[in-house]
Amino acid sequence: MIGADFDRILAAAQGGDEHAFARLWRDLNPALLRYLSLGGEMAEEVAAETWTTVVRGLKRFTGDETAWRAWVFTTARRRAVDAGRKRARDAGLGWRASTWTSDTAPDSADAVVEAASTEDALRLVRSLPATQAEVVLLRVVAGLPVAEVAELLGRSPGAVRVACHRGLENLARILAKKEVTDSDVRTLRG
Repeated sequence: MIGADFDRILAAAQGGDEHAFARLWRDLNPALLRYLSLGGEMAEEVAAETWTTVVRGLKRFTGDETAWRAWVFTTARRRAVDAGRKRARDAGLGWRASTWTSDTAPDSADAVVEAASTEDALRLVRSLPATQAEVVLLRVVAGLPVAEVAELLGRSPGAVRVACHRGLENLARILAKKEVTDSDVRTLRG
């Protein structure tokens, strides 16, 4: 989260300052990609479409940082639903969506460890029932408040709290079965 500087950075981005927009993007895009990874291999493509939509509507956006995050994630969810529908149509026609791969590798060991840890965590979250996985990612990874997640998903705040609680309990059970302990987590964090 950007915090106290958010209003200033948003205003600068709305005025066309590329550095300010880059700050907004850097703050939110990693969480956005993690959230969109629930939909499969097209997360980066959907994120790009999301940011294109955000850029088009940026000057009209009003609100605080929480509203900003909710607006971007709502936009992402809509783009993801559209991509899923397109993928289903294409599959019905026998077409396959192409995936873009990069031949470049991370240039540091830290990047490799981070990616592996992130992918392991996302794999665990994907093992949850769909609603629990989506709520956990929106609440924990995206940092959205219960009310915003409830509005985004069309559920009551109570249902969001219950889904998040159950999802986190399920994750704890999965990790306990794998015999991951608190000391293992502390060791991994360094």
